[in-house]
Amino acid sequence: MYDHSEADDCAEELRAALAEHGITLPSLRVDLPTFAARYPTRPLISLGNCNLLTARTLVAALRKGAA
Repeated sequence: MYDHSEADDCAEELRAALAEHGITLPSLRVDLPTFAARYPTRPLISLGNCNLLTARTLVAALRKGAA
């Protein structure tokens, strides 16, 4: 099994990194069904839904980082 705090820390690190680029994903969180699974799987981070403006901002940040 995986440590819940590791998954929470990862989600918070991702939230902070996105915020540095002006991006907020309000529903970003640890995916509880995968974390609570009976099988030893890695927990998923749920990015959730976002509007078009947020999606375009995310695309621009990723492209800028790749350049």
